[in-house]
Amino acid sequence: MELDNLKSLWNKEDVSETPEISPEKQRQMHHPLERIRKNMRYEFWSTVVLLPVILIVIWFFPLPFRFNLYIEILVISMALVTTFFFTKFFKLYKEISNPALGTLDSLKDLLHQFELNKQYYVSFYLSFVPFFVCEMIIILESMPQTHHYSDTMLTIVFLGSVAFGLTMVYFIGMAWFKNFYGKYIDRIKKLVEEMKK
Repeated sequence: MELDNLKSLWNKEDVSETPEISPEKQRQMHHPLERIRKNMRYEFWSTVVLLPVILIVIWFFPLPFRFNLYIEILVISMALVTTFFFTKFFKLYKEISNPALGTLDSLKDLLHQFELNKQYYVSFYLSFVPFFVCEMIIILESMPQTHHYSDTMLTIVFLGSVAFGLTMVYFIGMAWFKNFYGKYIDRIKKLVEEMKK
């Protein structure tokens, strides 16, 4: 009998309820979240405009047919990869605009989403490694052979160009993420840490 009473009390009690975030903390969090959303919109629309511009420039640039075809295929493939990553990006964008971000648990979940999206961001840049290598091969193969370079020299130039290009992509990507998102995510982490105390 007493066990049944305990069971019914246990079922009635909502243990998932977490403390609400004060309106002051919500206002402090609003600015970095809104900046992240604004930067996400900017990044999305700049990419949507940039890819067709690249294709148009390629079409009107007087290039040999095969070179033009290879570059177009690479750009279209990049657009497909970018579309995949933007679907992940859009989920986070919707999560940020969720009005139910009023509990500490929902903010912890949002921070986890930010961490996942940082990994997606790194994966996005790494996914361009094969495209970059293919572009370098196409450029080297399409260069007019006015001078006869040794295979060793071409290998050194190719590997040096790829290493330099990939290093630049990595550092630019990390700086871009930190400037556009990282500093705002750090502010949110700091507010969450303050709320845990």
